[in-house]
Amino acid sequence: METGQAVSADGASPADLHTTARRPTDLLMAVIGSGVLFLVLLFAVLTSGPPGTAEAEELRGLLPESLLFIAAGLANITVILLISVTVVERLLRRAYRQLVRALSAAALGYVLVLCLNAALIALTADMLPGFLSASDAGGIASSPLHAYLAAVTAYLRAARPVQLPRVAGAMTLGIAVTAASVVLSGYTTVVSLLLTFLIGLICADLVFYLVGSGAQAPLRPRLDRELSRFGMEPLSLTPRGGDAEGNQHFVAETVGRRLDVVLLRADMANGVWKRLLTRIALRDPAAPPVLLGVRRRVEHTALLEYAAGAAGAATPRLLAVGELDLGTAVLVREHVRSRALGDVTDDTFDDAFVDRIWDELRLLHRHRVAHRNLSAATIALRADGRVMFTGLSTGTIAAGPLALSLDTAALITTIALRVGPRRAVASAVRSAGTETVAATLPFIQGAGLPLALRRALRAHRTLLGRIREEISLVAPDAPAQAAKVERMRPRAVVSVVAATVVGLVLAYQLTGVDLSTIRNPSAPWAWGALAMSLACMLAAALSLIGFSPVRIALWRTLLVQFAASFIRIATPAGLGSLAINTRYLARSGATTPEAVAAVGVSQLAGLITHVPLLLLFAYLAGTAYPGGDFAPSLALLIVAGALSLVVAAVLALPRLRRALLARARPYFRGVLPQLLDLIQQPRRLALGMGGTLLLTFSFVLCLYFSVVAFGHDPGVVAIGVVFLAGNAIGSAAPSPGGIGAVEAALIGGLTAVAGVPAAVALPAVLLFRVLTFWLPVLPGWAAFSHLQRVEAI
Repeated sequence: METGQAVSADGASPADLHTTARRPTDLLMAVIGSGVLFLVLLFAVLTSGPPGTAEAEELRGLLPESLLFIAAGLANITVILLISVTVVERLLRRAYRQLVRALSAAALGYVLVLCLNAALIALTADMLPGFLSASDAGGIASSPLHAYLAAVTAYLRAARPVQLPRVAGAMTLGIAVTAASVVLSGYTTVVSLLLTFLIGLICADLVFYLVGSGAQAPLRPRLDRELSRFGMEPLSLTPRGGDAEGNQHFVAETVGRRLDVVLLRADMANGVWKRLLTRIALRDPAAPPVLLGVRRRVEHTALLEYAAGAAGAATPRLLAVGELDLGTAVLVREHVRSRALGDVTDDTFDDAFVDRIWDELRLLHRHRVAHRNLSAATIALRADGRVMFTGLSTGTIAAGPLALSLDTAALITTIALRVGPRRAVASAVRSAGTETVAATLPFIQGAGLPLALRRALRAHRTLLGRIREEISLVAPDAPAQAAKVERMRPRAVVSVVAATVVGLVLAYQLTGVDLSTIRNPSAPWAWGALAMSLACMLAAALSLIGFSPVRIALWRTLLVQFAASFIRIATPAGLGSLAINTRYLARSGATTPEAVAAVGVSQLAGLITHVPLLLLFAYLAGTAYPGGDFAPSLALLIVAGALSLVVAAVLALPRLRRALLARARPYFRGVLPQLLDLIQQPRRLALGMGGTLLLTFSFVLCLYFSVVAFGHDPGVVAIGVVFLAGNAIGSAAPSPGGIGAVEAALIGGLTAVAGVPAAVALPAVLLFRVLTFWLPVLPGWAAFSHLQRVEAI
């Protein structure tokens, strides 16, 4: 166990329970600011009049509006990106309270400005005074007060990114540039901006007081009272760290003995989600119990430990079970001096010691108690020389043969990691018998082993195979086929979940749609969409020609893109085209590393252009509306938020990060030399990048023409946002070609972002997918067959 810090003099410790600490200063500042805001707005209502248009015209002449637009656009994009950076930073630091505080303040500031603007317009009969309104233009979100500026001000104030001073300074500068642009464009007044900033500060202070900050409540007095109730009055209480379940461990010194104290908290159930996923993936009774609620966890743990004690196992004796409050329980055990299995020296690890481990497991199994979590971390050697098992909280009472066999397999594997497969199997035969070991052979597999043991096996990937070989030598008649303990593989779980979500989204989008509209597209626009779908193939061919290390013909490269369209109906999005393009370049004279690198460069070019284009289209989506408020569009905010969550998930989850790197590494290996070669050949680089951009714009125009074909024109910019976001979702979906996920994302994006009615969005997306995904399949099959005959792929 880890050694934690001692309990402080006031009774608090790093492991103490969290309460909400509120500073009266925050509430005081919010009240004072609200009073000032109320007086100014009351004066504005009483002195209503026409807006100050003369002053606005003078300000508009100082700087060109195009220059202000560019400055505000860059500032807004910078602020949104930096907010995304702080969101990712808070998520990685697990500062969830701080993140909730900042986002709540921003949301409150935005909503409060909307309410105040609506109230002012209603009370003044749309005749705001000149010191508050400089223009008749603008909507309720930007006139007279500016909702976007209030929201970002509130976020910056509530987030208080003291760990990122440069980020905070850049955000402040970006907000100032946007505010100056709004004033110099004659859109609003200085007083309105000051009130906007005041609202942001008020919301930040108010939310800071309401949400509060996490503080450690004194734990020592409550634990003293609970232990004293058991007749175990502690003299000292020392934290000893936590376990994998999130439970906090303490050592209590009493007059007569030393005790181990464990706190089980309702909000610290780290193992519940792992057990739930394992429950889905494994068959009964191989799956561990899912214990929801602290009371269920306490009852199950106490039952297992009492059963192990009745079996005569050398587990630490459970002395008392208590409760600090409704969400926190206490387990008190006798303190046993011991060493974990990993700390046992090699000279101690002789056959007699290994046999003592098996003796303890036989005691449990004789009473039908399965441990279910055997690993080096849950096996220890006591000071008196006896082996004991810890971590019984995930065990099983009245366990069947399958659970007992999994325990045996886990112990053989644990011992083999230390002494090798031969000695591990020999010890199992001596202790459990040949028949038991032979019955365990089908369970020597990764599925069903405890998580800690599976992690240890990553550095010994051949160990399980060697154990199976040793068992086969000892028991030649043992069943060789692996037992089916998995209910479904993780990829199958993801596919089922994705299909369910897509089905629900599509069902929601289909509600109230007149399907007869699908038969009536405008012929000119439909033909235009078809032309753009063909342009996509040409653009993909040009991109590959530009990045290819060898000279390739345009016509044959175009056929390869059609062949890739045929392949992708049976492969996840993007993988089919990657494989066939790599194969084509290798057949055309490039070495395999050169072919992989060239395709990797083309993928990298697509990524480099995709994200900036998505942010650019998202920002430009807000400029199509009247008014010069220079606020970013809702689409940009949604895109930035989604990208932040994706980046945080990739950085925070090691398994996701490793999976992403494993998938991307084969395609980007050798990319740097290829890029350096391309830089020395500007014409190839321009052709490759031009083809990549042409591919994106062709897809956007194809979707745009498909929407217009059914009688609605949302604008190319809005369609660009929808396509780029939907394409990203489709690339991540495990289904072939992103089937289902792309349709759901595009329909949802058209209705939510572009404002396209569902009756138009559905047929438009279906037309787009028919032209770009299904129509090329038949010529793709012919191209694939032809290219195979001529050995081009």
